[in-house]
Amino acid sequence: MDQRKARFTSLSGLEIARLYGADDLKGWDAHSDLGAPGEFPYTRGVYSTMYRGRLWTMRQFAGFGSAEDTNRRFQYLLQHGQTGLSVAFDMPTLMGLDSDDTLARGEVGHCGVAVSSLADMERLFEGIPLDQVTTSMTINGPAAILFAMYLAVAERRGIPVARLGGTLQNDILKEYIAQKEWLFPPEPHLRLIIDTVAYCSRAMPKWHPISISGYHIREAGSTAVQELAFTLYDGLTYVDAAVRSGLNVDAFAPRLSFFFNVHNDLFEEIAKFRAARRLWAREMEQRYHPKDPRSLQLRCHAQTAGCSLMAQQPLNNVVRTTLQALAAVLGGAQSLHTNSMDETLALPTEDSVKLALRTQQILAHESEVTNTVDPLGGAYYIESLTNRLEEEAREYFRRLDQMGGMVRAIEQGFPQREILEASLRYQGEVERKERVIVGVNEYVEPDEPPIPILKIGPEVEQSQAKSLADLRSRRDSFRMAGTLQALQEAAAGDENLMPYLIDAVKAQATLGEICAALKEVFGTYREPVVL
Repeated sequence: MDQRKARFTSLSGLEIARLYGADDLKGWDAHSDLGAPGEFPYTRGVYSTMYRGRLWTMRQFAGFGSAEDTNRRFQYLLQHGQTGLSVAFDMPTLMGLDSDDTLARGEVGHCGVAVSSLADMERLFEGIPLDQVTTSMTINGPAAILFAMYLAVAERRGIPVARLGGTLQNDILKEYIAQKEWLFPPEPHLRLIIDTVAYCSRAMPKWHPISISGYHIREAGSTAVQELAFTLYDGLTYVDAAVRSGLNVDAFAPRLSFFFNVHNDLFEEIAKFRAARRLWAREMEQRYHPKDPRSLQLRCHAQTAGCSLMAQQPLNNVVRTTLQALAAVLGGAQSLHTNSMDETLALPTEDSVKLALRTQQILAHESEVTNTVDPLGGAYYIESLTNRLEEEAREYFRRLDQMGGMVRAIEQGFPQREILEASLRYQGEVERKERVIVGVNEYVEPDEPPIPILKIGPEVEQSQAKSLADLRSRRDSFRMAGTLQALQEAAAGDENLMPYLIDAVKAQATLGEICAALKEVFGTYREPVVL
């Protein structure tokens, strides 16, 4: 690829024309393809007033060290105008390990908060009114267990679960595709997810039981087209599994949510959100024929691209994040996290996370981009990109259908291989300087002064180990063992596992103990080799 061609190619590899006009929209129907905001196919937004009626939720991702450390960060963010909490868990927690597990050594509290027990969850949300603040939890493999802990905390405070609002990421398919944090084989994981969906559909009308995530697919190196296609197809896979389990599509589909990455190609990212809403509405209508129009509406959280942040000249990341946040807003996201400039180096400091939050607030209150709904709707370039992204994603849908669905495709290594090839193409373009990364392959400053970063010391791991030892010495071991046995018996059958998980965490069973008990029933998973 020569310099000129690279310059006029989108990040998805779509060739970009010098100028767009009416000829680029031949066959495009402004009524059926564009429509009105709040109306099928929702290209222009899922609500008629969009941000004129209500701003997006400003939900900064936060979590590090101990539960007490993260609680202080939550309080800080809420005091500075954040409107929703988003919990980052550390690697041992994401992998279903207790903080004192030998496999957890050196990782406790480093990339998120360490949560191994109900006591940790109580400390994490100490002093935070759970019925007044929405909470998002980025957890997948052991999602149902952490969710059970959250529900048990609410119960202890006397808060009915029906009053809780928030989101559980709970998306295991993208783990097999991209992030690699699974515990069990796909089918048992799907069962756990559908159990949470069924539980929420009966008892928690304000809770989103799955946040179907393209974010990590994009972070693994996918294109915007692949992120769009694999994410929406994952969503359809969950819908299909829930319907096959006996749930009515309208009982749960309105509470599904999505989570997208926002990368550097401003207009392609805006078009991606618009294409996602339209494609989801059309596929849901065609495949499942829901009666409730809310079942056709794609609502999403967005996060600026962590993979676009650079360790070199980290102040430049403020500019990258601002442009990406603008794309999310112009694309019509319902919730947004803006990355901090130092996240590529370490956990964000208070100053940098406040600046990231202020970025959203300036967009919301000073830029005037919220004055009208879908301000770029009807633009030749935007509509052409929206159409092309939808068409390219549909081609992936056809290939996945032919393979027998996403689970079979994952077992064959198909999405993994597609992402690998895309990431290699992109890296090659950067190394050949066909794509300029400011401060990395152009405009380099060799003698940059370091910036202050936040570090996690070994005392967090030591404190967690002591807390777990104290917990195990105090609890009723007979009662705890009984709840784990009951959980295993239910897992061997077909009962909903959420009540059993809640009983186990209330009996002080730890995360690692619950996961180990389930592995005895469900087994483990080894992914295929992708060449």
